[in-house]
Amino acid sequence: MDTPGTTRGTGGTGGTGGTGGPGGTAAPRGDPGLFGPRSVTWHLHSDPMMWVAGVRALYLQALHPAAVRGVMINSTFMDDPWGRLNRTADFIGTLTYGTTEAAERAGARVRRVHRLLGVDDPALLLWVHCAEVDSYLHVLRRSGLPVDDALADRYLTEQRTSARLVGLDPGEVPGTAAELAAYFTAVRPVLAAGDDARAVEAFLRRPPVPAPLVPARALLWRRVAGLAYQSLPPYAHALYGTPAPPPDTVTRRLTATGGLLRRVPGRLRWQRPPRHILKAMARLGPDARPAPYKLRRQGAILDGPGRAEERTDGGDSTRWRTPG
Repeated sequence: MDTPGTTRGTGGTGGTGGTGGPGGTAAPRGDPGLFGPRSVTWHLHSDPMMWVAGVRALYLQALHPAAVRGVMINSTFMDDPWGRLNRTADFIGTLTYGTTEAAERAGARVRRVHRLLGVDDPALLLWVHCAEVDSYLHVLRRSGLPVDDALADRYLTEQRTSARLVGLDPGEVPGTAAELAAYFTAVRPVLAAGDDARAVEAFLRRPPVPAPLVPARALLWRRVAGLAYQSLPPYAHALYGTPAPPPDTVTRRLTATGGLLRRVPGRLRWQRPPRHILKAMARLGPDARPAPYKLRRQGAILDGPGRAEERTDGGDSTRWRTPG
């Protein structure tokens, strides 16, 4: 695997100017950060289905015995699940939409915590990274975002920068869908649903909430967790000991859920603190607004005139076509 550059605005994706950098210097107005508005990452990470994708990643990550043991011993996830999920979302938001300095500082903080807890084994960090990016791509594409194969590869290449920030060598991280598939094939023999994995599975289905929120958990969270679990790959269902649901049924549910959530105006969804996207738009201007239709524009640049616009099923019409 080739080592990608780690300059701001991955793949020539810089924003409207500025040369902010790590090392304590204040980023000037216009610093696009590590990815920038012309990156695939910028648009994918703004989608509301990222929450479903994140829960899918947790189910998948729990299947690596060594990785999930580290979580059970060192993480506050079981004691403070909502705080942990919010901190993870904040980290991803900072890396994606923050200034270069803010992203580098967040990465340094995570690497320091990993070292202190002794959970900086590159093999385990790689598993966590691959389970995350696979889940993000899988759920977002399958729920209807216009991400063709070229854009998917570009996203994975961009995410090598995120991998660097948590302590991985970017050159050892899959940068294409083919490399990611090969990684999962190679790691599959070590995966298992032991006691720790089953504890995480049960916990994700019914996380603790204050008594007044129990009805909301039954109404909303159970559906999110259920959809995330259903979207797992067949081998994950086999390891957990449950039959994989019909793929067409899961695709219909993902598409319907994505369509419903995307009807909520972005400016309303993005008001949730710490408002990473709105801060980035204020820094870079209104043209920095993330939007799925801009992915089609990116695809047109990659594929040539007329080709990207023909692909509206997430770039994988044989697998993710919405049943009629």
